[in-house]
Amino acid sequence: MNQAIAQVTLVVKNYDEAIAFYTQKLGFKLVDDIQLDANKRWVTVSPPSLNGLSLLLAEAANDKQKKAIGNQSGGRVFLFLHTDDFWRDYQRMKEQGVKFNENPREEPYGTVVVFKDLYGNLWDLIERK
Repeated sequence: MNQAIAQVTLVVKNYDEAIAFYTQKLGFKLVDDIQLDANKRWVTVSPPSLNGLSLLLAEAANDKQKKAIGNQSGGRVFLFLHTDDFWRDYQRMKEQGVKFNENPREEPYGTVVVFKDLYGNLWDLIERK
């Protein structure tokens, strides 16, 4: 059996502002932007390598979904962005105005820093040892 997790849904306030953040500030690629009906689109973004998991950006459609925006993991780090060059990506993201919660630090598993996406979800940027 060959299986893989292909997408993770990320509830967003607005498709276009989310696309702009992930493509311009994080350097992700827009993989899909398909209109499904008058209010719903199939929007996926992925890190530039395009070799794994992508994010399905889902615009909140009701109050329950709107409450999840920015807090999809209850305040814990939600997503982990691995890189082959921590300092390159950290500097580029900093120059793009990405908000960091701390200074970079060395851990037994690698160099890491916590940052926020445009809605406040927490991410780790990690270069593994």
